[in-house]
Amino acid sequence: MIEEEELLKKRLKELADKAWQNNIYTFTGFLGLSDLSCYYEMERELSFVPATIFGGYEDAERVMLRFGSQEVFGYEEAFPITCLKIRPLMQKFADDLSHRDFLGALMNLGIERSTLGDIILKDNVGYLFCLRSIAPFILGNLSKIKHTSILCEETSEIPVQREEDLTELRIQIASERIDGVISKVYKLSRSEGAELFRQKKIFVNGRLCENNSRMLKPKDKVSVRGYGKFIYTEKQGVSKKGKLNAAVLVYGKR
Repeated sequence: MIEEEELLKKRLKELADKAWQNNIYTFTGFLGLSDLSCYYEMERELSFVPATIFGGYEDAERVMLRFGSQEVFGYEEAFPITCLKIRPLMQKFADDLSHRDFLGALMNLGIERSTLGDIILKDNVGYLFCLRSIAPFILGNLSKIKHTSILCEETSEIPVQREEDLTELRIQIASERIDGVISKVYKLSRSEGAELFRQKKIFVNGRLCENNSRMLKPKDKVSVRGYGKFIYTEKQGVSKKGKLNAAVLVYGKR
């Protein structure tokens, strides 16, 4: 893991140097939360060239880094991201497809994970953000997910998840400490929650969080690898037993 992080940091430095020295935009592949944390660790070191983070739509979890800016270079270059709509040919007879099903079918094509961004699911249809360079291969080779024949096409239709589409969960907590909130949301014991911090699986607003006593603020977005993500909204008064009443908005909860 440490070796992979060092290789990524070396790659980020190379891309930043190339952009600055040659006056051209450079791009990473899609980065996960752990990868993005590596960038944040060296953000100051790379501050000699502007960097932009984008994943194809606002609030994307898997994102790309672009080194360079119009102010510095005098021209603009868009992120090389395409959105593909992947839908069953016959919805009536289709399997109930999950995020894992879509990702598994794509990985079975031998595609590198860094070429793939987020997959948004809506009504058994997947919207895949990917590198423009890999899109033709996916369009020509992805024909089935599980036992379901599918149709794959480029689209400008992006079903961004809105706050009203999330599920509100009301909880009672001793304080707004992140470890207590996570334990309540995912019904974890104190030791299970502590282990997640030790394993570096907690991210707040895209940045790795290793401080289990951090106090959450309204609109903080918390991602817990292996469990999901939620938005902490606010405390809503105190119960008769002195507990804080609070609420979170949970992604992907039905």
